[in-house]
Amino acid sequence: MNEMSPLARPPRDRKPDWLRVKAPTSAGFAATRELMRSKSLTTVCEEAACPNIGECWSKKHATVMILGDTCTRACAFCNVKTGMPRAVDRLEPQNVADAAAQMGLQHIVVTSVDRDDLPDGGASQFVKVIQALRATTPNTTIEILTPDFRNKTQAAVESIIEAGPDVYNHNLETVPRLYTTIRPGARYYASLRLLESVKRHDPRIFTKSGVMLGLGEERLEVHQVMDDMRSAEIDFLTMGQYLQPTPRHAKVIDFVTPAMFDAYAAIARAKGFLLVASSPLTRSSYHAGDDFAKMKAAREAKLARVA
Repeated sequence: MNEMSPLARPPRDRKPDWLRVKAPTSAGFAATRELMRSKSLTTVCEEAACPNIGECWSKKHATVMILGDTCTRACAFCNVKTGMPRAVDRLEPQNVADAAAQMGLQHIVVTSVDRDDLPDGGASQFVKVIQALRATTPNTTIEILTPDFRNKTQAAVESIIEAGPDVYNHNLETVPRLYTTIRPGARYYASLRLLESVKRHDPRIFTKSGVMLGLGEERLEVHQVMDDMRSAEIDFLTMGQYLQPTPRHAKVIDFVTPAMFDAYAAIARAKGFLLVASSPLTRSSYHAGDDFAKMKAAREAKLARVA
């Protein structure tokens, strides 16, 4: 019997062993869940059905999702519910800061749903959260993962840049060819320009973006996305396996092997990213604190070589 090549893809009708994770049962998981409930906070860990929730919450790591749990868009890959969101919670920024302080977070990731119903797309809430964190837990580094602020990009992004996050993340999600079916409410080059504008306004802020694999993208298309990201001076690339949340969402076309993720990572590093995280279970905020420290060290090493 012929052995399967390490780059070969398993049948798409069953989840391969490397994507199987244990159900969360630890005391740390329960404590993190209780804290999020007590502060009336939503997490993308739950809303997006992240496979790493058990590991992360057991370590008291959580990605807070501000501006409610209802998105104004309906992307084909996303498990967050779509509809008319509730009014913005004025207490949310301080609740986020209090939770970060209570958990003793060294690094926090803050994301949000799309809020096309708001004049600024919700940018002012990101600003308030950053300000509350700086005042309440000044030693915590701040990573934000924002939507694209469609038709509001320049003013919205500039206000957030002024607030001074340590990392600005915005995910491209997939290759341009698949946008009309996977991310129909967004525009690929608008997302690139958003990240490019962060670097233009404040080069000190690390920029980060991610893509999902397994949606039918071709290898050369992924390489082109890497090139586009480097042209926009993006520092950190994340790559993970797309998993279909429900039968209503886009289907998995391929389960990309760990070896293939490693091959993509090697190519990305050769293209000049400061940091690359590439594995089937990689998600935007997975190991974000450790990765921030690595990215900071990589920049310092790079500057030392230039000097």
